[in-house]
Amino acid sequence: MELLQPTPPDGGAVLVVHSWWGLTDSFRAFGRRLQREGFVVGLSDLFSGEVATTEGAARRLRARRRTTPMYRELGRDLDTLRGAAAPGARVGVVGFSMGGHWAVWLSQRPEYGIAATALFYAARGGSFARSRSSYLAHFAERDPWVRQSARRSMEAAIARAGRPYTSFDYAGTDHWFAEPSCPNAYAAPSAELAFRRTADFLLGALRSKR
Repeated sequence: MELLQPTPPDGGAVLVVHSWWGLTDSFRAFGRRLQREGFVVGLSDLFSGEVATTEGAARRLRARRRTTPMYRELGRDLDTLRGAAAPGARVGVVGFSMGGHWAVWLSQRPEYGIAATALFYAARGGSFARSRSSYLAHFAERDPWVRQSARRSMEAAIARAGRPYTSFDYAGTDHWFAEPSCPNAYAAPSAELAFRRTADFLLGALRSKR
């Protein structure tokens, strides 16, 4: 994991979990912007520095045999992030596509202490009964990777658990629209709006209740 420390530190901490392309420059730039907002930022690197530029290569990276399961690596990243933040800092997680699935999974488990979860083009079901997180979700208009049924199931489960949830749909966009490293899908105006909404969400969730 790569750590980005703000100057001066402001207390909140955010883990960024990349999509299946790996820790590309898109996510480093996203993390640096959060750093400038005053957050301690952890950039997970689930593929040990390797990145993919084609769908086939991304599939191979995701399917590669691992010595450490992803969930354990993410748990260690959260521990490291907390150690770098101010004592008692609230922690949020931002996940993109594959990383969004992991962000939901982390948020559903109280032992990880996630206070805010932001998702980019991702939906994952399961129980949110033990979650202590608030949620923000960004969805593309055209997205064969996120089934509407999966989205509805997730949203219904969050509602049943009584957790705060806000979602936005971005007209004319495709999956990966917030990642400059994916030029065929990147949509700068929508990406900028989604970033600002995410930063404001994290500012409110991680700082106002310290």
